[in-house]
Amino acid sequence: MKKFFKKIYSSMALNIIGGLVLLLSILGVVVSAIGYFSFDDAFKNEYATVTYHMADAVTLNVNADHLQSYLDGDEKAEYDATLGRLQNECKKLNVTIVYVIVVDQTDYGRFFSVFNVVNNEVDGDRYTPWELGYERKTSNDEYREKYRALYEKGSKYETVFRLNTTDGQHPHITTLVPVLKSDGKVGGLLCVQRPVAEMRKKMAPYFSAIIISVVAMVIAAAAMAALFIRFSIIRPINKVSQEATRFARESVQGEPLGRISRYEVLDNLSRSIDSMEGDMVLYMNNLTAITAEKEKIGAELSIATRIQKDSLPAVFPAFPERDEFDIYASMDPAKEVGGDFYNFFFIDEDHLGLVIADVSGKGVPAALMMMVTNIVLSNRAKVGGKPSEIMDYVNNDLCEHNSEQMFVTAWLGILEISTGKLVSCNAGHEDPIVCRKGGDFEVVRENHGLVLGVMKGVPFTDQEITLSAGDKLFLYTDGLPEAKNAEGKLFTIERTLVALNRHKDEGPQELLASVRQEVNAYVQDAPQFDDLTMMCVEIKK
Repeated sequence: MKKFFKKIYSSMALNIIGGLVLLLSILGVVVSAIGYFSFDDAFKNEYATVTYHMADAVTLNVNADHLQSYLDGDEKAEYDATLGRLQNECKKLNVTIVYVIVVDQTDYGRFFSVFNVVNNEVDGDRYTPWELGYERKTSNDEYREKYRALYEKGSKYETVFRLNTTDGQHPHITTLVPVLKSDGKVGGLLCVQRPVAEMRKKMAPYFSAIIISVVAMVIAAAAMAALFIRFSIIRPINKVSQEATRFARESVQGEPLGRISRYEVLDNLSRSIDSMEGDMVLYMNNLTAITAEKEKIGAELSIATRIQKDSLPAVFPAFPERDEFDIYASMDPAKEVGGDFYNFFFIDEDHLGLVIADVSGKGVPAALMMMVTNIVLSNRAKVGGKPSEIMDYVNNDLCEHNSEQMFVTAWLGILEISTGKLVSCNAGHEDPIVCRKGGDFEVVRENHGLVLGVMKGVPFTDQEITLSAGDKLFLYTDGLPEAKNAEGKLFTIERTLVALNRHKDEGPQELLASVRQEVNAYVQDAPQFDDLTMMCVEIKK
């Protein structure tokens, strides 16, 4: 059964025909509804008009000048004669009730019954006639306004439809007409209540005809559409589908489909399938060779990735025998290999070298430049000297061997562990961020020299700060503040500071992991645009 319904669901012909049938059905329902309500309004108006003429004719039997006399108990003989004529009219007109009332014109909130004739045989109702002088409150505001219109505004008649009754009586229409006295004033109101069952019976054939017509139209249209779709669309598409399925299974070019339909779009589809099979066979042959080459390149990139990672300190804690400080760093390349790098090493027992740098570009060229720069800078720093002297040497060396005109932003710092004095040199890199014990992380604005590898002999300057126990130094590449979300908005240095201060009491390793989580939460599924490298040093004592 499940397969059966799945087949129906996936059948294009059944879905197209089903959609057409649904559309025609909706159209039929709309047309039927419009016709029904239009006919209903017109018929109700006609029904109300006929009832008005009935009521107007019955008023000829009532002497409006004597209505108050009747209520006072006078003119008994005339009252009985009038009551008899109204009873005859009620039966002759085949209506449920004929009654005459006098309404209190103070606020039209009550009325008095003068005549009340009931014919329950018409609709099987259970009405009880009101006695002469019976006082009753006006049913609702609708009746009150209609009384006012008849007494004060000269309305010829008013009609009330009760199609949804709640008192157990059958739906009906009540038409009210004024009974005029000899001086032309309204003496009372004559009301005729008529069941609407007759109206609904007359509407039923019309509505049935509409339903039958719509159903017949839907069936005929569906049958014609089914034949047309089957022979003009489904068969040609099935041929294309079968050939595509065969080719996907066998990957061997078959006999050309040729012209399968008089419709240009289907004919073009068949020709496209024929052309695609030839192109795919050629493509698959080429792909086999290309795939082998890509697998070779992928294997080589994997080796390059491992080599690059191995060139950076990756064992933590880095110096377990030294309790004066704690250090942690991480590098996440945007591609298999990256251009960022960090390094830290002892120059002597009391001086720790700290390096973070970013090579222009990405991928393999940047990775090669990064390896060269890291080796040259680290080796030169271990010889000794000020950071500015080291940067000058590295810059001149890179300029001599930089035919591709690549450049490097770098920050080099030498930390004197015994005193906490940090001397640094900045070659166009991001400013470091420092957190003093008990305070917040803040950017340390430095004098920037020119980036490395662009011009020989440019000057570099040293800067000095002192770090105390409990202080933290945070270094990073531009991949951190320039991380982008799906809307292209940057993470920014301001968000970086917020993230750092939110986790400022954590150790270096936990701090870097927390900042990375905040970046991930910000960028979400957006691809990583640049390498992201971070380093944190905490002074313990």
